[in-house]
Amino acid sequence: MADTLTSQQRHTNMAAIHGKDTKPEMIVRHFLWAHGFRYRLNHPRLPGKPDVVLRKYKTCIFVNGCFWHGHHTQVTMHDSQFMIEGSECCRIPRTNTEFWVNKIRRNKERDGEVQRKLAAMGWHSITIWECELKPKVRERTLLSLVYQLDRLFLHDRSVKRYDTPEEEYVMAAEDIE
Repeated sequence: MADTLTSQQRHTNMAAIHGKDTKPEMIVRHFLWAHGFRYRLNHPRLPGKPDVVLRKYKTCIFVNGCFWHGHHTQVTMHDSQFMIEGSECCRIPRTNTEFWVNKIRRNKERDGEVQRKLAAMGWHSITIWECELKPKVRERTLLSLVYQLDRLFLHDRSVKRYDTPEEEYVMAAEDIE
């Protein structure tokens, strides 16, 4: 299928896409706020400036666009060039393909590096993909997010068990000899 826009129109459209306050990000933020989760946005001291930071849960949430972060794509090397096999939700443009393949590959590498740094700092990372917020699957995705946050909270704050020396327990009404 050929592009119906001129190269200048396509450039203008792509330049108008911003990385903050996107529609998928707003869906997640409104849901979290409505369910009592309080968060910070784009924390500058954390690697990758996560979209949503829940300090109480020590968790960062990244809301990724499928195209920009290469959702369900495979990066392979072929004839000394990187190739990306597209997926249903991430199609690589037919024009300027080499540029887009390299850009998406670098984004995927950077995402992995950021998540490793956060894990080394003791933070949990959750990635929500744009296609997971489509109306048909949105509720399931967001409920799964709440379930995951609850599990992380309980796991991180689980009761510490201390070993006590073995001793005989005596009922309060019994006489001690």
